[in-house]
Amino acid sequence: MAQIKKPFALRISPELLETLEKWAEDEFRSVNGQIEYLLSQAVQVRKKSKKTNIQPHPDDINPTP
Repeated sequence: MAQIKKPFALRISPELLETLEKWAEDEFRSVNGQIEYLLSQAVQVRKKSKKTNIQPHPDDINPTP
């Protein structure tokens, strides 16, 4: 069965959007797919840090491309 996804409007600076577009292209994803992937990673890091009570390293949240 297909997963239902809820549409969501996002306001984003032109500079950040351009960066995400380039990053998504490098990883053969759509910009929407790239944003969803990055948010999923951030949620996983947060869940893991809450279980261990360790604050995530900034590079784990904002990895450099």
